[in-house]
Amino acid sequence: MPTTLRFRQGSGRPCLDFVRTLRHRGTADAVEELPDAGALVAWVRQCGPCPAETGDADAALVRAARELREAIHHLIGAARAARTPGARARERVNRAAAHAVPVPSLDPSGRLEWQADDPVHATLALVARDALDLITSPALDRVRDCAGPTCGALFLDTSRPGTRRWCSMDTCGNRAKKQALRRKATT
Repeated sequence: MPTTLRFRQGSGRPCLDFVRTLRHRGTADAVEELPDAGALVAWVRQCGPCPAETGDADAALVRAARELREAIHHLIGAARAARTPGARARERVNRAAAHAVPVPSLDPSGRLEWQADDPVHATLALVARDALDLITSPALDRVRDCAGPTCGALFLDTSRPGTRRWCSMDTCGNRAKKQALRRKATT
């Protein structure tokens, strides 16, 4: 399994990082970043607290993870619009949140380690619990859509004035600045 997969992080919440695994959401260029069990395990390794192994996921778990991702996206969208969420999405997230979560412990050198019998389900339970916490907290008012026209990412705006526009200044923000400079140079 490739260990060089890099998933976008930095949205401000684990559930929003997970939702980002469908890159360019809502566009014709949408990219599924969880196409198979190897990618799901790689996401858990990179973004979750406990180690996962190649055999910790199968095709059914990948489908369930993608369904959870879409249910989280739906719940966040409904909460932001003050709409009642769909029962299926709510039930899917609640069911995922009910799984056992990783357990912390100190190793002999005093470092924190996380353990779970099922690291993928445990990490997805953390993601689901984070989504439930987000949609019921005041932080929901700070969830933003990236201003990048093809990005589709959500992020938590923790800036003091609450006016952040880009999911990342390194990608979408930088692209927008370059485009603005090009337009300015041609006028």
